[in-house]
Amino acid sequence: MSKPSSAKGQAQTGTRGFISGVVEGFYGRPWTMEQRTELFKREQQWGLNTYLYAPKDDYKHRMYWRDLYSAEEAEQLMALISAAKQHDVEFIYAISPGLDITFSNPKEVAALNRKLDQVRGFGCRSFSLLFDDIETEMCPADKQAFSSFAHAQVAVTNEVYQHLGEPETFLFCPTDYCAAFCTPSVAQSSYLHTVGEKLLPGIDILWTGPKVVSHKISVESIEEVSSVLKRAPVIWDNIHANDYDPQRLFLGPFKDRPTELIPKLRGVLTNPNCEFYPNFVAIHTLATWCKATADGGPRDVEMSDEEQDPCYSPQKALILALNDWLQEFLSTDQPGARLKKEPSDEEPMQTDMGESYVPGPGENPLYTAEPLTLDDLKLLSDLFFLPYEHGPTARTMLQELDWLKSNGCAATAETDKTAEWCSRAQQFDDMCEAVVQMFNRLSNAPNRSILYDLYNYICDIKSGVGLARAYVKTLGGQGQPSAQLMNDDPEPWGFRGGLSGEFQRMLPGHGNRDLFRYPPMTAVYCIRPYCPEDKMEVRRIFGAMQMAGEGKVPMMTQPPLICDSLSAGEISPSPQCAFVLEDEIGTCGYALALINAKPAAAKIQRATTDPVFEEFPSLITIQVLPRVTDPSPAKSMIGQLLSSIRNSGSRGVFCELRQSDRRMLDFYTKLGSFKPIKVAGIPQDILAMATGL
Repeated sequence: MSKPSSAKGQAQTGTRGFISGVVEGFYGRPWTMEQRTELFKREQQWGLNTYLYAPKDDYKHRMYWRDLYSAEEAEQLMALISAAKQHDVEFIYAISPGLDITFSNPKEVAALNRKLDQVRGFGCRSFSLLFDDIETEMCPADKQAFSSFAHAQVAVTNEVYQHLGEPETFLFCPTDYCAAFCTPSVAQSSYLHTVGEKLLPGIDILWTGPKVVSHKISVESIEEVSSVLKRAPVIWDNIHANDYDPQRLFLGPFKDRPTELIPKLRGVLTNPNCEFYPNFVAIHTLATWCKATADGGPRDVEMSDEEQDPCYSPQKALILALNDWLQEFLSTDQPGARLKKEPSDEEPMQTDMGESYVPGPGENPLYTAEPLTLDDLKLLSDLFFLPYEHGPTARTMLQELDWLKSNGCAATAETDKTAEWCSRAQQFDDMCEAVVQMFNRLSNAPNRSILYDLYNYICDIKSGVGLARAYVKTLGGQGQPSAQLMNDDPEPWGFRGGLSGEFQRMLPGHGNRDLFRYPPMTAVYCIRPYCPEDKMEVRRIFGAMQMAGEGKVPMMTQPPLICDSLSAGEISPSPQCAFVLEDEIGTCGYALALINAKPAAAKIQRATTDPVFEEFPSLITIQVLPRVTDPSPAKSMIGQLLSSIRNSGSRGVFCELRQSDRRMLDFYTKLGSFKPIKVAGIPQDILAMATGL
């Protein structure tokens, strides 16, 4: 293993060095060999030490994982592994066999070992098995051989790890690789507990945090998962990943990960933007974060309350990165940058160029004379910041446009707001002009490689800003530049987004999850008390949700839930303890309760002497049709129901769910108040959750 013991920013986890670097793990066109070699140079320069090779669309990494590399491919990989070693970067080769491997077939494991033996022959000494983003249903042969999906994965991983001689660096990516995937929670996940207990201790485990793309990663969440996994995880961080949205790029700093995490982790690998060159900021700021220590410098006085980290300031890290990136923009000696043509017989050199053109007084300045500035890159980062937040300038532009639109009547009618409206309209126009200038300067930057990776994004934002700018001018009565955008035959740039845009505009909940929460949701919901006439509609929704369940198991073969007879109308809900949800189409959900659940439990031959019934005597059930995409109505409905149950004198409520009902498990888990409980005699496929009142 060639990790340098003196690498900058290398914290220690036990006796092994802290893993820090980049995972090429996105969906889309993989990086070129030249770009990867350039990455190794950057990692060495900035003090990072690891590269995980896992491009989803390298077909021999994932889809055709059994196939050996050809002689030409082998030569490329050997050169890449050699380049990594030359720059003190540990090359980890990852393989993803989970799409179609039969875990119980020895020939499959032999194929896996054969493939990794080939890569080991290329000089690779570190490996990773990835089981992310795959179906969790085992084939019949594996169900006979293994008690669970986790046992199957662990058995094969341990065997491969031992076959390779237990390499010092060997990573395992679980199928449940974030807290949101764990059922019912990280602490209660049987899958994670199996992995933690059975996976050999020398194997490290990848983890993305609370979500696939985690907004924040707390020390407490890492301590929790470390306890279950019985080891500190390696964070596979998707904070800068953009493969899920072709219109977004992330140029903000590595943030919302406190430096107190460093001693509690085995390492951090960033899985960044698909485009190589725009990842300068993502990787540079990660390197700055990794160098932070507990005795770091004074707190940045400009940090917000959410960024009180005395060792690392995202703002300062961003400026450092943008300063260094600016030098690359202005350089032509980067790989792939514009090359000067040499004179040749076919293309005679022009010698009489005349004097350079200099504009006269009052004439237009030269378009090509404006050099790119640090302020331009700050603006670029603000416009393409991070998944859960826009940069300060972008937020200001959205807020100003919202205000100008809402107060548009003040633009042309003389009111006490007219002067303010005109002033703010001019400020908005100035911000739009800054975006156009940034676009022009970027377009003229000497380093074309970076520009080509950015071009589609900056064209898109320039066009979007242009539409907003024209709209505000129209509101102010300054000509009619945007009239063509609103007539019956607009130009194609007036209706952006193609089919995807059309779908989004048609969906009722469009906008309710935007970072800038405007416009408001268009769907209107009504919660009202249940009445006997609702019985058939409730039964219909109950039946529809059973048919659409993830398990796809016929009802007669499933163990009954206590609440089934309540939803089916065989038992009436307690008075004042039932509600229905309606939208413009009709009834779309319900929430029902029994103050005393014992009679219903006895009806399906459940033991009613369990102490659980004393602590949580009441039963609730809730279902909402999939067309209700906003969770707020369901939360409001269950809030009203719990209030009614509390008023009846009950001390606690519980619900029963099938393990296959991931949707409702996720709903109750995210409510925060419901926790899993043990109930005597409950069938294995059923989970009980409860909350006190």
